[in-house]
This record gives sequence, C-alpha cells and structure tokens, in this order.
Amino acid sequence: MDANPDLARHKKPTFAELFTPKLVTVLREGYGPAQLRADAVAGLTVAIVALPLSMAIAIVSGVSPDKGLFTAIVGGFLVSALGGSRFQIGGPAGAFIVLVAATVAREGVDGLVLATVMSGLILMAIGYLRLGTYIKFIPYPVTVGFTTGIAVIIFASQLSEMFGLTLAGKEPGALVPKLTALAQAAGTVNVSAVAVAVLTIGTIVALKRLRPSWPGMLIAVGIGSVAVALLALQVETIGTRFGGIPRSLPLPALPAFSVDKAISVLPDAVAFALLGAIESLLSAVVADGMTGRRHRSNCELVAQGLANIGSGLFGGICVTGTIARTATNVRAGAHGPVAGMLHALFLLAFMLIAAPLASYIPLAALAGVLAVVAWNMVEKQAFATLIRSSWGDSLVLMVTFLLVVFRDLTEGIVVGFALGSVLFIDRMARSIAVESDQPLVQEDVADTTNGSRHAYEASDAGDADTVIYRISGAFFFGAASTVGAVLDRIADQRKNFILDCSGVPFLDSTAANVLEGAARKAHQAGVRFFITGASPQTRRMLITHGVKQPAVSYAATVQDALDLLKAEVT
Repeated sequence: MDANPDLARHKKPTFAELFTPKLVTVLREGYGPAQLRADAVAGLTVAIVALPLSMAIAIVSGVSPDKGLFTAIVGGFLVSALGGSRFQIGGPAGAFIVLVAATVAREGVDGLVLATVMSGLILMAIGYLRLGTYIKFIPYPVTVGFTTGIAVIIFASQLSEMFGLTLAGKEPGALVPKLTALAQAAGTVNVSAVAVAVLTIGTIVALKRLRPSWPGMLIAVGIGSVAVALLALQVETIGTRFGGIPRSLPLPALPAFSVDKAISVLPDAVAFALLGAIESLLSAVVADGMTGRRHRSNCELVAQGLANIGSGLFGGICVTGTIARTATNVRAGAHGPVAGMLHALFLLAFMLIAAPLASYIPLAALAGVLAVVAWNMVEKQAFATLIRSSWGDSLVLMVTFLLVVFRDLTEGIVVGFALGSVLFIDRMARSIAVESDQPLVQEDVADTTNGSRHAYEASDAGDADTVIYRISGAFFFGAASTVGAVLDRIADQRKNFILDCSGVPFLDSTAANVLEGAARKAHQAGVRFFITGASPQTRRMLITHGVKQPAVSYAATVQDALDLLKAEVT
C-alpha cells in the first residue's frame, strides 16, 4: 500500500492509465452472462436505429449507401473496442455531411478515402500528444451555432428528394444557389415522393409520442418501402439509383496515394479530424452526464483515429462518436463497450441477410428520416437562451451560424472560436481590479449635503510615506496596460510602496514585465517596493522576469511588509 494515500490520489496518471481502452477496464471488473445480455439488447436497439441512418447519411454525402454501412460496421466496432468511453457509438454522422459532400465533389471518392485515412492519423497524433483535454475549451455558443447551421444545410439538401424534383443540372452545394435551383425546378414536383416523405416523417413523430421505445425510423422506412412496392409508386429507390447494396464487406485496400493528392486533401483531412474530435468528445461528455461515468478523452481520440483509418481501408467515410445513437445505447441499458461492438456485428448481419430488401427503400423515405434528424439536431432551447443572454454570446452564436450556413463549416468554427476567445479576454481584462487604501493625489472631496468641500489631507489616510495597492483577478496581457497605467503613477509619489498580489490567481509574462518596469522605476526613484501574497508560481514567474532584489522585496502578507518597514525605521 502507498505510504501516502493523498499523494497517490493526486499523482500524475501513467501512459497506461490514460490510454487503456474502457473495454479492458470493463472486462477486468468482471463480465458475465447478465452483462452480455444487457449489451446484446442495447446493441440490437442501436443497430436498428443506425441501419437506415447510416445509408441516408452516406447518400446525402454524395456516396453510395453501402459506404455508410461499411463505416458503421468497421468504424463503429473499432470505436467501441478501443475507445475511452464505455458507451460511445461510432459511425457516420450528420455533422460531416457538408464536409464529405464538398470533398467528394472536389476530390472524388478516392480523395475522400485518402482524406479519411489521413484524418485518422491526425486524430491519433492529437490523442497521443494529450491535446484532447483542450477540446473542451470550444465555447458553447460556437457548438450550438455550428450544430444549428449543419442542421439547416442537411434539411436544405433533402428538399429535392422529399419533393422528387428533377434538376436541370447538378445540385449546387452552396445554400443560396441550391435554393435558386430548387425553385426553378418547382414544376417537376413528384406528388408520390412528397406523400412518401410526409408518411415517413408523420410515422416517426407519431411513434416517438405513442411508442417511444419502438424503432420509429426503421418502421417508418419499412412502411414507406411497402407503400411504394404495393402501390407501384413512381419514386426513386436505392435500387433504381444505386443498384442496391452488396451482401458482404469489401477486402481492405490502401487508398490511392500520391504526394500531390495528399497535399490537395490535407485541408479536408484536418477539418475531418478537428470536427471528429469535437463531435466525439461532446458525445462522450453527454454519455458521462447520463451515466455518472468518466471517459478518457485522449484514449477516445486515438480510437477515433484508428476507426477512421479502418473505415478508409474498407472504403468507408468519416467516423465519429454519434450523440443520438450513444444516448440510445445508454437508454437501452448498455453495460459497456461490448454493446457498441455488437451493434456493428448486428449491422453486418443485416447487410449479409437483408441486402436485397434495401433495393426497395425509397430515397424520399430516407430524406424524411434526415429531415427529422436535422430538426432534432437544432438545440432550440439553447439557441433561444443564448440569443437572450449577453450580447457577446449572441454575437458568437450568430456569426458561427451564419458562416456555417452561407460560407463554410471550418471557417465558421475558426471565426467563432477566435471571436469567443477575444470576448473572453475582454471580460477577463475588465474583471481585474486595482484598489488602494490611500489616494495618490490631492483632490477636493465633497463631504456635506450642500456641496461644500475641503482639501484632502494626506494625514487622513494614515502613514503618508506608504501606499498599499491590491490587485485582484487574473493579471495577464489583456489587463496589463490597465494595471501598468496605475503603477506608473505610483513610483515617485511615496517612499514605500506595497503591492498585494494575494488576489491574483494567475499572472503571465506580459504582466510580469509590467511589474518589472514598475519595480525598476521605483528603485530608481528610491522607493521601497514590496510584493506580498504572491503564490509560489507567481513569485517564480516574477523572479524569472527580473522582479527581485534589490528592486523589490517579497513578504507573505501586507502586515509582514509593514512590520519590516517599521523595523527598518527603528
């Protein structure tokens, strides 16, 4: 046993503790038939939800539906087997639709596969460098803004399928040109497609209210498929558009590689990696909140990286943790990662057995599924709350949302994060306070109700030779100029100057440089300069920047500094 339990409790975690998959942890705890039964039920439940969703996301991303299934099977298995969350479900996600579709349009499917594998390598590097901890610093208004923006884009991308429109050319990717092209094709509306989409949406909504435990999306797609087959409706299906889906996984193969191609898709790979890191860790946090467990963020990112590499080798698309499917896994009573692994195996079984039936699925039904997904993605209450809150949060939210919708997803995240950071710096800079026990300059002070005045006397404040100032708040580059302006007025006005830093939780190099300048100026003017209450970290930073004897002395408290001054006089 450790001789010092407190030290053991606070010691730095080892590499093995940080990167051991949760599957290993669960198996070490003991795993029997009861746990396997719970995981099997949860895995089957999630697989039923993921089956239509994986195909729908793949189709709207610009690839064939089988690639969505490959992604959910291979990527989902690896995320659960190797990840740092007990309940994470991996697979294709709606958040990636915009990025994947743009990559396919620009680089082709081969370029998409290469970018997916490269994003996996980047995610592994982020995890092994232990940068996953910093993903949580993404401001909340940014996550709400880009999620809502993605939802708008997903819904807009399904309008042509829901209405069965026949476009004159390729459907534009940008929102405004897309809506213009759809409006021009309004005369080609297919009433049957509209009916199937409405039937699908209505079935999902009704089952969610009446039978929330039933797999509404799968039932709705099934009803739509049966209606199309029995009534011989003239709508496009997976079979007419893609010729169905294969009944087996392809053999793994390396993506086509060249240096020029790798450089070309590198920005896409970085975007996939960053969005995947954010989305997967948000999903893990949601699972933690529902279960009271704690995930290993860096281990999760390494697993996400390996899952993307695996998905790419099997011809799949980007993998990430999926919030809705992960929440479904928790509600279905999952015990651990085995549920996610079984979900992938159940999907494989569905593909092997029921692949011919997929040919009858109408695209309008899948469009209805994605319309519901887009609606559920919008954090309506959070959006309204942020709009009504501070102007800064509202600004970050709307800038992120508008940039995602009308410009680019990555640009929206980067600009939103930068704007949120600037606003945070401004708020922190405003929070710092510099207070004194005595005024520095003589001034007239009103002291009666009729406005008569008398001149300030230095003796009213006590010792006229000593001034005490206190700094409270984070003292960093954003507040350095404010504090520096105050300190510059001090050095040549008193014989003794005490600066109390006991209320400073943090001090950076810019702040240390400001204090070094104030100490140097005070020393040149013959002023005795004390710094009190500095924490060991703050004191170390100050000494490193030259704030030391003979220009400045340190004391534990203000009273200690006053006692030293009194002792020097006597």
